[in-house]
Amino acid sequence: MASEPTRPPVETRTITIRGQRLRVAIRKGNGTRTPLLLMNGIGVNLEVLQPFVDALDPAIEVIRFDVPGTGGSPAPLIPYRPSTHARLVAQMLDQFGYQQVDVLGISWGGGLAQQFAFQYPDRCRKLILVSTGTGALMVPGQPSALLKIAIPQRYQDPAHMARIAGEIYGGKVRKQPTLAREFAHIAYVGSVPGYFSQMLSAAGWTSIFWLHKLRQPTLILHGDDDPLVPSVNAKIMHRLIPHSKLYLFHDGHLGLGTSAQELAPVVDQFLSAPVSSLTGDTMRVTKRL
Repeated sequence: MASEPTRPPVETRTITIRGQRLRVAIRKGNGTRTPLLLMNGIGVNLEVLQPFVDALDPAIEVIRFDVPGTGGSPAPLIPYRPSTHARLVAQMLDQFGYQQVDVLGISWGGGLAQQFAFQYPDRCRKLILVSTGTGALMVPGQPSALLKIAIPQRYQDPAHMARIAGEIYGGKVRKQPTLAREFAHIAYVGSVPGYFSQMLSAAGWTSIFWLHKLRQPTLILHGDDDPLVPSVNAKIMHRLIPHSKLYLFHDGHLGLGTSAQELAPVVDQFLSAPVSSLTGDTMRVTKRL
């Protein structure tokens, strides 16, 4: 029987930036690829992204962090605006000596990724947006699903998470309860105030008026069964972002993890392609399985 490939080591540490503690995990690469910075969804810790990280080419250095208020990063006294979150991320990169990174953001983290790419264009080489939208001005998800994520009970009660995961996240977790239970036991909320701090930070924020100014080659990944963020939002962003490519896959809001074996090669192909080959009309291609 073939032995399981050895995973690259991950270093986890807590740093402090202007009084704000951040828990950061870095999987070392081999130095041949641009580091990839991952920005997570609302209320969840960096461990939730592990299945996707494991599926990525080990040559890629991967940076993850707990957003203030989640995991091991305490909530700020006053909720940060997205621009403040983006500045905090830039300062985090400074501490570790990263001048430029590729950025992938999922759900809430997709909004932060857009803000970072817009605010610090020279520090973001390529942008990947997963299961996300344009913020306050977007096509809303199903009311029943949105109501269930208004409070963080699902992260505090794994049994509750397992019961409602299919309805709120869609995709594979609808028919595979094991996936919902696995997610429930990995995900945990940092604190209730931290969860609401994240929600408040995005109140009123939208990228829709400046997405056309993004100059980074952008890959948009979206599941076709996403109750929280309907896939039409991905199509809107594809129209607005000049150098963008849209890839629709058969899964839901958690597809980056539950379909990691499919999506990691798509991400790797996008990241490894020369920047010059990812601009212009050739980027405007929609793929479906």
